[in-house]
Amino acid sequence: MNDQIFETVVTTQSPEGVAHIAPMGVRYRAGRIVLMPFKPSTTLANIVATRHAVLNLITDTRVFAGCVTGRKQWPLLPAEAIAGQRLACALHHIELQLEEHADDPQRPVLRMARVHEASHAPFMGLNRAQAAVVEGAVLVSRLHMLPPEKIDAEMAYLQIAIDKTAGAGEREAWGWLQQAVAAHREKVGAQ
Repeated sequence: MNDQIFETVVTTQSPEGVAHIAPMGVRYRAGRIVLMPFKPSTTLANIVATRHAVLNLITDTRVFAGCVTGRKQWPLLPAEAIAGQRLACALHHIELQLEEHADDPQRPVLRMARVHEASHAPFMGLNRAQAAVVEGAVLVSRLHMLPPEKIDAEMAYLQIAIDKTAGAGEREAWGWLQQAVAAHREKVGAQ
């Protein structure tokens, strides 16, 4: 069994056609893509209702940082084989159909079959700043669960990669994450 988790962005659509964009770690197992969204979540509700999702493979880490800091509007294009949408910035996308739903009180397991996939741009490689932004986005998504000193230590370490290898997009995304940490500290301090 492959327990590696790959950071991606999943787009889903409500039965009414409202798109939802969410960063999500996924697993690849036996030719299937396994999603484990938290309960409750819009992603879970949309997949259960429509039985479809789109997996977006991207290097624009602003999407990861943006989604966890309230910037959830990103350019979308129609999916090709399912009722859904993909990120316009996706280097590659995979259109999925729900094959198996194993319920769980916290994180149901959704086994998704590939319906269609396409490449849209070459993969040029990753830089360390992209990895730092993704990890920073994970930290921001867990501000309510982690002690401040852990956040500070990890953000300081990730700052090294930002300083050495970030382009304009990564710097913008990192700034959003820093603002989110500061806003959280202010909110907690005011309570």
